[in-house]
Amino acid sequence: MFKNLSIRQLTFFVIACISFLYLVFISIHYLLSRYFPSPWLQLLFVFMGLAINVYIVKNVLERFVFRKIKVIYKIIRDAKLTKKEKESVDIGSATFEAVTEDVIEWTRDTQQEIESLKSLEEYRKSYVGNISHELKTPIFSIQGYLHTLLDGGLEDPSINRNYLEKASGNADRLQNIVEDLETISKLESDAVALEFKKFDIKVLTKEIFDDLDKMAWEKQIRLQFKEGASPNTTVNADKDCIRQVMTNLVVNAIKYGREGGSVKVSFYDLESQILIEVSDNGVGIEDKHLKHLFDRFYRVDTSRSRKIGGSGLGLSIVKHIVEAHHQTINVRSTLGLGSTFGFTLEKA
Repeated sequence: MFKNLSIRQLTFFVIACISFLYLVFISIHYLLSRYFPSPWLQLLFVFMGLAINVYIVKNVLERFVFRKIKVIYKIIRDAKLTKKEKESVDIGSATFEAVTEDVIEWTRDTQQEIESLKSLEEYRKSYVGNISHELKTPIFSIQGYLHTLLDGGLEDPSINRNYLEKASGNADRLQNIVEDLETISKLESDAVALEFKKFDIKVLTKEIFDDLDKMAWEKQIRLQFKEGASPNTTVNADKDCIRQVMTNLVVNAIKYGREGGSVKVSFYDLESQILIEVSDNGVGIEDKHLKHLFDRFYRVDTSRSRKIGGSGLGLSIVKHIVEAHHQTINVRSTLGLGSTFGFTLEKA
């Protein structure tokens, strides 16, 4: 009957009990004062009345209030503490202030977790949509070229070789996407064992410049080092992985740089680290895109990006490799002036 009383009902119940006891107490006190005028007996009766009131109020509070609070508080504490910490906690001694603080903290943490999960869910939906689109584009192109050839185009010498080359190019693009996804998956699961060794990052960059010289020449872009770069450019890192990082950053700088412009690589000595920056003087990137640049398949200008080529995973791979070295990468950009990507490596 009294198991599920509301707070208002419980209040009325306590008031009714105390009022009833008070009336009983007054009645008995009246009879005692009339027939037993002894002051000691009356004083004893007063103490008995107070004790009974305390006992009733204590039991009501413990049974209907504290017991329910204790269950809620125990759930919150169990969610926050380790097994060892749980054994050392005396819930019965917790003050209302402590309970309130714990509930507020638990609520705040829970809300943050919910917001984080919502963000991850939105990212998952976006990621699934992006990867589906990225895979469908080359697949549909391959299907289109092959169906045209099978429908008679194979006998037409003006298109058969051209269509086969285009289908092959899309197959290569599809393979690149799969390989890049596999690389990211390995980096995320720590399946890639980094081989740290000392090497000169400036010498490595010069080799990359030589490899990309033809690509830069086609856009009349100069590949160069910034004057006054740090004389000490020896780092301790996985050379092959850093080669991939530098290649991706320089290739992006060439692709999105301004024709007739330049790509500059700078080195700065930061005591225990070397800061490497790759800058271009291209069109730049709007601020709203900067925080998403390292997301998988994120493209600032979708149509232009796909026309230029690439899997859309290059910067994501760059970020994962740098973080696998326990270092950081960042980007800054100004519309109309260009962009700069910078990352740090441990100095040898």
